[in-house]
Amino acid sequence: MIRERVRLSNLQIVALGYFLVISLGTILLMLPISAKTGETSFLDALFTSVSASCVTGLVVQDTGTYWTLFGQLVILLLIQIGGLGFMTISLGFLLLMRKRIGLRHREVMVESINTDQIGGIVRLTRKILLRTLVIESVGAILLAIRFVPQFGWGKGLYFSVFHAVSAFCNAGFDLFGNYASIMAYADDVLVNATLMGLIMTGGLGFLVWDDVIRNKFRFRRLHLQSKIVLSASILLLFGGAFLLFVLERNQLGADMSSKEQLLTALFQSCTARTAGFNSVDPAAMTGGSKLVMMVLMFIGGSPGSTAGGIKTTTVVIILMYTLAGVRHERGATLFGRRLAETELHKAIYVFFINLLFVLCGSIAICCVQNLALTDVLFEAFSAMGTVGITTGITRELEPLSQCIILFLMYCGRVGSISFAVALLERKAAPPVTMPVEHIAIG
Repeated sequence: MIRERVRLSNLQIVALGYFLVISLGTILLMLPISAKTGETSFLDALFTSVSASCVTGLVVQDTGTYWTLFGQLVILLLIQIGGLGFMTISLGFLLLMRKRIGLRHREVMVESINTDQIGGIVRLTRKILLRTLVIESVGAILLAIRFVPQFGWGKGLYFSVFHAVSAFCNAGFDLFGNYASIMAYADDVLVNATLMGLIMTGGLGFLVWDDVIRNKFRFRRLHLQSKIVLSASILLLFGGAFLLFVLERNQLGADMSSKEQLLTALFQSCTARTAGFNSVDPAAMTGGSKLVMMVLMFIGGSPGSTAGGIKTTTVVIILMYTLAGVRHERGATLFGRRLAETELHKAIYVFFINLLFVLCGSIAICCVQNLALTDVLFEAFSAMGTVGITTGITRELEPLSQCIILFLMYCGRVGSISFAVALLERKAAPPVTMPVEHIAIG
């Protein structure tokens, strides 16, 4: 009897690919050569591998002081693979080896970078890899202006490259030690501006870059998705910064100059959208600021980018249809185009499934440990949005709580819907239309 060959769907391949990358990272981080202590527990290695592969940045061991150079390079490689997507890396490797790219590989690549056009996908992949190399190199050079004089050529260049990759991939891992992130550079315009530039570029998405460059930065000629992404990103960046500035002006910013207050607010607004660095202590922020950051973390970046979250397009579509409903309009329009109702349905699924995962994860952690609800919610939103900012409770989490955060990080990177579909996907049953019965709403 011949067994039927199991054929994985595109989504299942993406989910399995991340699982394999995480597994390999875990094995490498458990090696004696990876940690300065000579040994690392399975859970610590797994947590770090998931956080790096899912470009989150939550850590149970300080990256700069716990891991050796080998361990840090493993983390850096996981960040780069996780940021670009393992399918992009594998396709780039095949191109380098001059191998033929089959239709199946192209289909999975389309799913991986969240586009619907299979034509030109190989050419787009080349552009993604080349532009990533250029952007990260420019970022590293700018950071080297500050880090080389401070740390010397060897360590300074290494720090520059590591943090440029970490920022562009929206990972948030740092090497400064003591879980301090970039708080020592809170008033440094060069470091803050460079990291923000890398974070924003990575968070816009590969398809948006391509559209902007092809149309020579002319906004009117851009596709609707690019217009939505750029507009929403600018609004969230400056809107979030304004709220954080107002909320913290007489709190964390009481002893800061006006310049440092503005720079800190702008950086925290930028990094909350899935980057994970912090220039001030999140635990010391007001409740209002934490709420603003949770909203920014939940929204995240844009489709097909290195960032996580439910994405800017999801929020804009739901908002526009809500406004259209309030105005009793038949459909939602934006920039002279009508938004498809099918996209509204998907946006609602993404919004509520992600929110459900966060709430269920938070409740589960509260059942396991007696921690402040605000801190738990902040941690759960950070994990689900693959952000990496924490109020400091990551290292206090018990093994079961860590596993919950692991699950949220994995779902946040693969995509909550993609994760569910990858597990449950099967052949569609014959469609059966049930009778309609109206119910009261509101």
